Amino acid sequence: MDATSITDTFHRPLRDLRISVTDRCNFRCVYCMPREIFGRDYVFMPREQLLTFEEITRLASIAVAHGVLKIRLTGGEPLLRKDIEELVRMLARLRTPDGRAPDLAMTTNGSVLAQKALVLKDAGLNRVTVSLDSVREETFQAMNDAGYPVAKVLHALDVAQAAGLGPVKINMVVKRGQNDHDIIDTARHFKGSGFILRFIEYMDVGASNGWKMDEVVPSAEVLARISAVFPLDPVAPNYPGETSERWRYRDGSGEIGVISSVTQAFCRGCTRARLSADGKLFTCLFATAGTDLRALLRGGASDADLSAALSALWGGRADRYSVLRSANTPVAPDTAARRIEMSYIGG
Repeated sequence: MDATSITDTFHRPLRDLRISVTDRCNFRCVYCMPREIFGRDYVFMPREQLLTFEEITRLASIAVAHGVLKIRLTGGEPLLRKDIEELVRMLARLRTPDGRAPDLAMTTNGSVLAQKALVLKDAGLNRVTVSLDSVREETFQAMNDAGYPVAKVLHALDVAQAAGLGPVKINMVVKRGQNDHDIIDTARHFKGSGFILRFIEYMDVGASNGWKMDEVVPSAEVLARISAVFPLDPVAPNYPGETSERWRYRDGSGEIGVISSVTQAFCRGCTRARLSADGKLFTCLFATAGTDLRALLRGGASDADLSAALSALWGGRADRYSVLRSANTPVAPDTAARRIEMSYIGG
């Protein structure tokens, strides 16, 4: 570990920074921004509360100086942020102490991706991950609750792949009774395509999605269903702390992944911090509070002050929510009610 790296109380280094650039989204996915909560009257952040691109880049540069190797832009829907490619261009210039460019990725719902893929690639974006909860029209529209057609997302995937934003990954959040009947069809659709499909257990992030344990489809069940039709073999992780468990089709036609944050906690290897669109730093996806770095930025803090703040925050980190939740499910209702929504903190 180099001298600039920082570790938390469980000796986990800071390696990944996920940056939410907006709390707005044009979808109302049932597990993230259900319409009954995020309806017409919902008040989103005014623009002046959002971090500017310069503020984001300044914080990211300090994180990179402390060992961050991966930066992921999230939301809300990040492509709704005006001129997002300019932020990509600014972040692409950052370098680690040993001269490496951090891996720069984005998670998107794909609705604006076809129009933006080439300009994002030219600006320096390395990869995209696209949320797609079914390839079946009826299911997909029921999940996104915005009347958005699956064909447009599938087209955006092809455009992103052709632009070189790959390997393009696809995230399918699996919720029992809503889209788990489409697991095999979705696997079949992307098998042999060059896309990497990942199945994510429905998580208890925030307090608005009405999460219930019996709606979680364990990754073990997902793998069993797929392997019964398309035999699978395990693959070693790409890097320490990778959240997705990799599996390869035995016939050589590609791979899938499963993300098992409910049934198989991976807190032990978690190296991720999350920056909200208004500048709060969270050290766990399931946090109930963050630390306001925007106040430091706009209060005249020096880079040394910001570096010290980040070091102190990460150095004192003791988060291991998924381990505790797995050992004591369900979570106490008062704790769940205080958790931050995924649309605010990013995925």
